[in-house]
Amino acid sequence: DASLLRINFSLPQINEIALSISQRSTVSGVNEIAYALKALMLTDLTTLAGDDTAANVRRLCVRACLPFEPQFFDKFFEGTLLPGIHCAAVCVYPARVADAYKALQQYGKLDDISIAAVATGFPTGQYGLQTRLQEISYAILAGATEIDIVINRQLALVGDWEGVYNEVVLMRNACGERAHLKTILAIGELGSMENVYKASMVCMLAGADFIKTSTGKEAVNATLPVGLVMIYAIQEFKRRTGQIVGLKPAGGVRTVSDAIAWMTLVKETLGMHWLQPELFRFGASGLLDDIEKVVRNGVAQLE
Repeated sequence: DASLLRINFSLPQINEIALSISQRSTVSGVNEIAYALKALMLTDLTTLAGDDTAANVRRLCVRACLPFEPQFFDKFFEGTLLPGIHCAAVCVYPARVADAYKALQQYGKLDDISIAAVATGFPTGQYGLQTRLQEISYAILAGATEIDIVINRQLALVGDWEGVYNEVVLMRNACGERAHLKTILAIGELGSMENVYKASMVCMLAGADFIKTSTGKEAVNATLPVGLVMIYAIQEFKRRTGQIVGLKPAGGVRTVSDAIAWMTLVKETLGMHWLQPELFRFGASGLLDDIEKVVRNGVAQLE
């Protein structure tokens, strides 16, 4: 439906709204600890390095399962809450999915922590279509329950939105019911906010379960103004179709302050109910380091 792609944005206004929301995202004390733990439970803990091995993927999975030692919260938390304090997913290359599956299986967390695999020629997407589709199937057979695909930016930049749609439909079909589909827009390479909105809408029309900002490899990654434009697309898609699609900022979310700004943006636009792993994720490799620091320092001050 081409009418869903007709849009114009005032960039200064988008930036002003995003700045205003970010200025309302300051918290401290117990609230900062609560937000930090919430961010942890919304995080896809990620390693996408050329030197990834089975050993460091295992370490990643252990950290996702047990970010804090169980006795750390004994004084301040109900014991029944502790099993829920873990990352939402681990995110790895397809070749490392089997390693992640084995580690999570050993810890009994396969039902609690998803395995996301970046696929379709990540991060550039500059591969043949059949190769990209085969990569999805390979990752799912290895144990992936979520597939983070990259869209074809070349098609987007020349305005071939039907071409983008057709490719994402094939990727959706390759996932079938076996895996959730998260579509990475690579917003830093799309050229305009209008293209970000159109790419968001096309991916949702093609059956995406999530729209994701970035690969983390572009010069510009997740920013609040871009997030706001993607949220506008999610809201309009929901209004027109009744369907709900999730949002995943990735790249550049490194601190608890960054995470709180994003959670505030979501809370004030989509609603508090969106802040659950089924609808909102952070793609991050370093965020957990800052979460741990904030929580440990915060708990120390409570003692």
